[in-house]
Amino acid sequence: MEKFKTMGAWLVLFLAIISGTIFLTINSVWLYWLNLKTTTVLTDVGLSLSQMMGNYGHLLAYLELPWVRQLSLPDFTDSVNGLEHFREVKALFLVNNFVFLVTIGPAIAFLRRLVQRGQQWRLIQPFSIGALVPVVLGVIMAIDFNRFFVIFHTLLFRNSDWLFDPQLDPIILALPEPFFAQCFCLAFGIFELVMLVGIWRGRVAVKKL
Repeated sequence: MEKFKTMGAWLVLFLAIISGTIFLTINSVWLYWLNLKTTTVLTDVGLSLSQMMGNYGHLLAYLELPWVRQLSLPDFTDSVNGLEHFREVKALFLVNNFVFLVTIGPAIAFLRRLVQRGQQWRLIQPFSIGALVPVVLGVIMAIDFNRFFVIFHTLLFRNSDWLFDPQLDPIILALPEPFFAQCFCLAFGIFELVMLVGIWRGRVAVKKL
């Protein structure tokens, strides 16, 4: 029984880290702002910086807040397929946020128990394995991001609604592929940093022992 409890605690910890990483990436509004300042997105959509950020804020509110049930972008229209895709994305985001809220408390409690017992060294092996995942995915993404992006959507969605037509869903012009690539890089970077910090804390604990 104790073994299963320990396995469950590790599972909860990694779910908290993964969902937290996704949550931080989704809400990195600064990254989108930086894209608007350094690319031709604003020219492509014919909007000012403040207008585009306002639309982006409406989009995030719809995707992340359960009580916002209708997508309404001030300067964009959406097709039926486009709206359906955003509904599916919203469902995934809400599940992620729920997982994060449910797991973050127990995950912190588990880490505190490791610290209190001087067992941070137990982080080394699982975090070392975890640290390999962003590296492998990063290499695959660097080789052919377009194919990586297609496979990613194929795994998450059962239809092709994510293939937006700029004529019907001009919002896609404001969400170019390089921005999504940067989001993946940010998520991989956050997760890798957490893994490395855990490994470092574990090795410090070993030295103390």
